[in-house]
Amino acid sequence: MDTLNETEEARSADAALLARYAAGDVAAARILSARFAPRVYAHAHRVLGNVAEAEDVTQEAMVRLWKQAPRWEAGRAQASTWLYRVTANLCTDRLRRVPDTPLDTIAAPEDPAPSAVDRLQAAAREDALQAALMRLPERQRQAVVLRHLEGLANTEIAEILGIGTEAVESLTARGKRALSADLAQQREALGYEDDRT
Repeated sequence: MDTLNETEEARSADAALLARYAAGDVAAARILSARFAPRVYAHAHRVLGNVAEAEDVTQEAMVRLWKQAPRWEAGRAQASTWLYRVTANLCTDRLRRVPDTPLDTIAAPEDPAPSAVDRLQAAAREDALQAALMRLPERQRQAVVLRHLEGLANTEIAEILGIGTEAVESLTARGKRALSADLAQQREALGYEDDRT
């Protein structure tokens, strides 16, 4: 019940901020940008595997939100869900525009962290996960990123991707199995102790 109340409060707060922005309140736009842009960027980067492309998608998604603000209907949709759907569609458009991009042409994400051993290992794990994600079919990748990395509920993912919740469950299950199989052979190299007997 608390989660439902928190969701309703967030929905109301987002709708109020959109209304304030539509009325000319620039501060409302800054608040919404701080709240949504990092999440949009993270999703786009996970799906596209490219910093510049993810930044472009983030900018385009936020511009679309600003254009939608004057027509926003409070209570009809949650702003975050709407924005994730826009982001997913923009990512799909970019993936279709550049078909079959070889993995070796995709730049690895830059790691600004110090070069301590644990940071290097974390970067290697991140790179391995990103590479494995890029080997998934696009719909599985979208579902896995939204569910397991962004933490969205299956119903939200279904709305974002325009499919049923059973299809979401199937996509995430198949994607998770494929990732596990892909990464299993790298456990030792990535510093995971093999505790399986």
